[in-house]
Amino acid sequence: MPEQLEILFENNHIVAVNKPHGLLVHRSAIDKYATEFALQILRKQIGQRVYPSHRLDRKTSGVLLFAKSKEYNSILQGLFRDRLVVKDYQAIVRGYISESGIIDYALKHNDKSQEAKTQYSRLNTFELAVPFGKHDTCRYSLVELRPETGRFHQLRKHMAHIFHPIIGDRPHGCNKQNRLWKHQFGMDTMMLHAHRLSFKLDDQSFIIEAPLSQQFQKALDFLS
Repeated sequence: MPEQLEILFENNHIVAVNKPHGLLVHRSAIDKYATEFALQILRKQIGQRVYPSHRLDRKTSGVLLFAKSKEYNSILQGLFRDRLVVKDYQAIVRGYISESGIIDYALKHNDKSQEAKTQYSRLNTFELAVPFGKHDTCRYSLVELRPETGRFHQLRKHMAHIFHPIIGDRPHGCNKQNRLWKHQFGMDTMMLHAHRLSFKLDDQSFIIEAPLSQQFQKALDFLS
């Protein structure tokens, strides 16, 4: 893990970083043995307390937003809660997905069913001359995902629901494809990247974008 994080934007009240794949946002029961967290790295890097205003999965890279005070953290969390932050992700998924659509499929978390919606649009398609199962080739899509809600593992579950699982996703993805990518292509990173956050704060419009991770770009170069 890096000693410092890539800072995408910073002012007196907020700071956004490009979180790498595999880094937890903060201490969590997910991995009690983990010793590095985005929160602690950033606090040390900029020399002050910061507060995570939203979350990204450990396996997901991309834009992660922090507040520099409890006051602004409350404001930002309110924007996320009220769905006033537009979140755009990019993912590499199995198969040729349709050009665009909306996934409206409720998800269960802690035995509770929750409304969940995701917009998607296809950005590109790829085909590799690698036999897979009954097929002579492997097909993939680069897709942009915009969750309208913020449920636990929403994008991962929604893409699996429409039979276009995200490459490298465990446990929601395709185990056979994941093994192919790991053993034949030498890649096991989950191909999900938080590309952009758009919101208004203090009467100012913000669009914060994160460059693709090295692993994600390597996968695109490999597919192209």
